[in-house]
Amino acid sequence: MFYRGCTWRRKTKEKVIYLTFDDGPIPETTPFLLDLLDEYNWKATFFCVGENVQKYPDLYREILARGHRTGNHTFNHMKGYRSGIEEYVENVRKASEYIDSNLFRPPHGRMRSRQRKNLREHYEIIMWDILTQDYNKSLTPEYILGKIRRLSRKGSIVVFHDSIKSRNNMLATLPRAIEFWNEQGFKSGLL
Repeated sequence: MFYRGCTWRRKTKEKVIYLTFDDGPIPETTPFLLDLLDEYNWKATFFCVGENVQKYPDLYREILARGHRTGNHTFNHMKGYRSGIEEYVENVRKASEYIDSNLFRPPHGRMRSRQRKNLREHYEIIMWDILTQDYNKSLTPEYILGKIRRLSRKGSIVVFHDSIKSRNNMLATLPRAIEFWNEQGFKSGLL
């Protein structure tokens, strides 16, 4: 599904990858991820769930303290296509009480057109051109890495997840992906 007026990839002449993570922060995954990014000197944008930021405010502050950026991913990972317009926009507004950002990404990458139209007045809606599907336990890190190698290009927005469900695939794939990008002359960018 392609939504007009959303950012799917950044136009750039430089070899930049915009690495993003959805669904955190959570103590079981995010601290390991932050250390890994530090080790490789890569920056990322974290699309945070407001409820998780409310539960783990120190972890949210740590993301920012380490030079990363954050975005809004609703308060409780609400599915826009299963919600009314006002209910969905209110859920995003509630998350904004905890997440100070003009970036928004809809959970599952789906929302209704009127939700999108309303949110575009206040947010840049960030989608992606590479969805790793690291949450899918039937996929191997090798499969995910192959997808990254095939699809990476200047300005790619890549989605991983800092969730328990995706932890194993993400932590097994991400270092190899960063090493591939480094070998290809890419650098990290913040949205």
